[in-house]
Amino acid sequence: MDTTTLLSYVAKASYFLAAVLFILGIKRMASPVTARKGIVQAGIGMVVATLATFALTGTHNLGLIVLAIALGVAPTWIWGKKVAMTDMPQMVALFNGMGGGSAAAIGAGELLKFVDAGTAPSIPTLTLAVIGALIGAISMTGSIIAWAKLDGRMDKRFTFGGQQVFNFLVFAASVAAGLALVFWKLDTTIIIAFFALALIFGVLMTLPIGGADMPVVISLFNALTGLAVGFEGFVMQNEALIIAGTVVGAAGTLLTQLMAKAMNRPISNVLFSNFGGGGGGQEIAGSQKPIEASDAASLLYLAEKVIIVPGYGMAVAQAQHKIWELSQQLIKRDKTVKFAIHPVAGRMPGHMNVLLAEAGVPYDLIADMDDINPEFSTCDVAIVIGANDVVNPVAKTDKSSPIYGMPILDVVNARQVIVIKRGKGTGFAGIENALFYQDNCKMLYADGQEAANRLIAELKAIDASGGH
Repeated sequence: MDTTTLLSYVAKASYFLAAVLFILGIKRMASPVTARKGIVQAGIGMVVATLATFALTGTHNLGLIVLAIALGVAPTWIWGKKVAMTDMPQMVALFNGMGGGSAAAIGAGELLKFVDAGTAPSIPTLTLAVIGALIGAISMTGSIIAWAKLDGRMDKRFTFGGQQVFNFLVFAASVAAGLALVFWKLDTTIIIAFFALALIFGVLMTLPIGGADMPVVISLFNALTGLAVGFEGFVMQNEALIIAGTVVGAAGTLLTQLMAKAMNRPISNVLFSNFGGGGGGQEIAGSQKPIEASDAASLLYLAEKVIIVPGYGMAVAQAQHKIWELSQQLIKRDKTVKFAIHPVAGRMPGHMNVLLAEAGVPYDLIADMDDINPEFSTCDVAIVIGANDVVNPVAKTDKSSPIYGMPILDVVNARQVIVIKRGKGTGFAGIENALFYQDNCKMLYADGQEAANRLIAELKAIDASGGH
């Protein structure tokens, strides 16, 4: 057996090992307890796959490969070490876009290589190259727009008359260019037009989508990136890309479906509707009832069981550490404290879980919607900080509401509810929250950190006065 053949066998075995590490890593990411180990495991798999690629390519373009790795690793390592947890959705969106861009670049390279060779590959190979490039390009620019929205660099949505028709025409034109490459002529001009149209469509399809839909959108682009990588793996006959792309694509697809189900909205509604434009629903009678921090602290002091419901407002206020400090004050006073997480709370899948983990909240205090909902009826005080539509009871009672049918956290069933909110604005759906008008609900108008600080101070003041 010659050296080349031996290296080929070693590379194939390494790809298999890398694939196993990818799969096990993603499986471990399903639990907050094992997620960190899963990330490390998948990272080791990527290192193994990269080293195996060196074994296959030998010294061909070695300098360029090393330079590309250095340019990719150095800045992202520094950024990853410095990024604040509250900025994690932006980083995830941008890195996902890089993955899509990489798949698109592989597709472009393969297509241009076919042009230079002067001979077209088989129809299936060329089709997969085009599909992978199309999906990757859309995912890249779409993810960049998602990053800009999450980072506050762009308005929540951008709409214009006939937008969906225009978007469809752009997408149809990109598909037509792709079909021309497969069935008519491999030409550099057509390749440039194909990629330009695909990149533009990625921007156009994401512009009208609001920030609160970003968990679904990020999951969708993650799935698209995985599929693009898998398709390009078939083109390059690279087992590591095929397996990794397929696993990521499948995981992203399942997560997208779960996110959409949690909002009771089909994917098409997220991508092609103007949800959140406001209006709709019945008039809500009554008024919001403000409460002072001293009175809210008294309710907490007398409570035995407290459930805290975090939302995007907590992330904006960067109040997770102070909320955990408040929780520790309650636990120290023998109160039962739990955190209730809605699947689409925040701006990326698991957003609230990440923030609470970063603040040091133990995993066993964090419960998902299905597990925690039955407990609200036995809860003395529920604290809602920065959550809005996901606790709005009209989702169950008002068929004319735009959020009717969306699963919600049953905060309204708690004996007392304290809502920490900076003002009287509506949620992303643009409708009033009936919870805020309930007799058992009081509004503590303040920034999340400020409110938590005041509640902590008032609890200590009650202790100092002997509980009076």
